[in-house]
Amino acid sequence: MPNSSRKLISFDWAIKKILRSKANFGILEGFLSELLFTNIQILEILESESNQEKQDDKFNRVDIKVKDSEQKIYIIEVQFSRELDYLQRILYSCSKVITEHLPKGVSYSEVSKVISVNILHFDLGKGDDYIYHGTTRFIGLHNQTELELSAEQKNLYAAKKIADLYPEYYLIELRNFNNVSKDTLDEWIYFLKNEKIEENFTAKGLKEAKETLDILKMTPQERLAYERHQEDLHYQASMYESTYVLGKLEGKEEGREEGREEGIEIGIAIGEERGLKRALLQTAKKMQRAGMNSNDIAELTGLTIEEIEQS
Repeated sequence: MPNSSRKLISFDWAIKKILRSKANFGILEGFLSELLFTNIQILEILESESNQEKQDDKFNRVDIKVKDSEQKIYIIEVQFSRELDYLQRILYSCSKVITEHLPKGVSYSEVSKVISVNILHFDLGKGDDYIYHGTTRFIGLHNQTELELSAEQKNLYAAKKIADLYPEYYLIELRNFNNVSKDTLDEWIYFLKNEKIEENFTAKGLKEAKETLDILKMTPQERLAYERHQEDLHYQASMYESTYVLGKLEGKEEGREEGREEGIEIGIAIGEERGLKRALLQTAKKMQRAGMNSNDIAELTGLTIEEIEQS
């Protein structure tokens, strides 16, 4: 048995290379069961564009067809990311999952329920929690009551409320976790952040993860590929964050100069926007020099292909 201080394979690499195997479903089932507070059984890994494995794929995600303790079947998308435009990306990604897995010619009542689980290595907006949950609700403008399903709709959709029909989003911000595990879900968050599992952890799936994701069990070729993957992630993170901060500071200074004429707040906002664009263009140049293609750079930075090629 590996000891508690031994480093384990990062979960993003595991999702991409290891956990798609049926023999290892117990690890993902454990994580999802703890997160969703219901026993999750994986039925299959869905083949789609988001599951394609490419050597230069910077996005680690997997679409999974699952069944919960109430025998409801739906799709869960699990993905990691280090992007700043992520709120729009998860909306696009969920929409894509829905359309990819809706058979042609069927009614809209057959649209799959999608749960988007996002494990984030950056601070997404302002907030002091480390797990956020988002659903869709319709609230009356005048009396503030919530729109509910009729009895017929409940039977048709096999759902209790409207939110059950729409995508749900879980945002796990690893940086906000203070490494104190108060429950079994926290034990999973600890592992996701630190790539270690303590001896006293009892969360579902962690025992299997500790055995399966032991770095020392990798072949030399697997370890080399993994080390390159980790180095690439560190390079991207440091390059992106350093240029982002630099651009923001430069933009504020530029905004203060323009603010004398346009109003200080407006001027700073304009400067920040220009500074951030400059930072992204600098990042794009470095990515090009590192050998990344324009499509991947566009995905990471939000720049257009034209902006990247002219940078």
